[in-house]
Amino acid sequence: MTGGRVIFVGAVHEAVPALGVLIDSEAEVAEVVTMPAERAGSTSGFVNLEPLARARGIAVRRCADINSAESVQRVRELRPDLMVVTGWTRLLSAELLGVPAHGVVGFHASLLPHYRGRAPVNWAILRGEAVAGNTMMYLDPGTDTGDIIDQQPVPITADDTCATVYAKVGEAGASMLGHHLPALLAGTAPRRPQGPADGPPLPKRTPGMGITDWNRPARAVHDWIRALTWPYPGAFTFLAGRKVMLWASTVAPADPGGAAGEVLGWDADGVRVGTADGVILLTSMSDADADGAAGSSGPAAAWAERNAVRPGERFEPVSRETAAWALGLGPRPAEDLAR
Repeated sequence: MTGGRVIFVGAVHEAVPALGVLIDSEAEVAEVVTMPAERAGSTSGFVNLEPLARARGIAVRRCADINSAESVQRVRELRPDLMVVTGWTRLLSAELLGVPAHGVVGFHASLLPHYRGRAPVNWAILRGEAVAGNTMMYLDPGTDTGDIIDQQPVPITADDTCATVYAKVGEAGASMLGHHLPALLAGTAPRRPQGPADGPPLPKRTPGMGITDWNRPARAVHDWIRALTWPYPGAFTFLAGRKVMLWASTVAPADPGGAAGEVLGWDADGVRVGTADGVILLTSMSDADADGAAGSSGPAAAWAERNAVRPGERFEPVSRETAAWALGLGPRPAEDLAR
């Protein structure tokens, strides 16, 4: 394989297989750039690349502002042929993009120009889609607008979560990087402009947008929970004013349902809750700790027993305005700001 100097920039799980491809190639990885420790805790899916890089003798730079004058100068001094970016939430400046001799390559977890914007896999799952994807592209100053090098579709099965789909996305990205790396380092990789976007950019998701609307079909509620589970902040609801985290579920077999959000009963399999058209079985739940973290998740039955949950209790409904905001279809209502 053709050699060359590469700077790798990454911070989340999908970065691991991509960095592995570069390490196993004939390219020289001059530096790995990743997030400072203080930002790691607030970045969903963060992975520490330092042990992998250090084990191979690769320098690691933790960088709060990759576009700063100091950072750009550092890249110039390294004289890279190529920069590869995976899972970096900040746009790169035109000045930085112009430094590597053969450009900057990045990835986006959709089949662009479909689903430009933030959290494309999460949005795809919660909207009930059966296919996601990964696009390898040359980065430009825009948001997910660069010329496409390659694309791979990624199936979303009924049992997938955001974590399992992102793992498949990461493997697709690594596969494309390995295939095209010789041409990328030679400056001869294919490229084609994107077509126009088929909708507005996906909005950023925030932890508060995980509020669960029980007045939706059971399948939609299940999709909601699996789209937002670990390593993301999680779906949640309220019971008698207490916040409850929802980490896993299945759509229950057809049986007489109750009111939307009503607890119909629970056993070793989980907690059965009514929805707009049937029943969902919650299989993993927890009380919300100070961080709302998934680390305290466990069997839903254990949660129900611990909290003495009884049939007929009801998880709190949400307003239409709040439900629309959580789906990215409107502004956050003032009435919910306190939550």
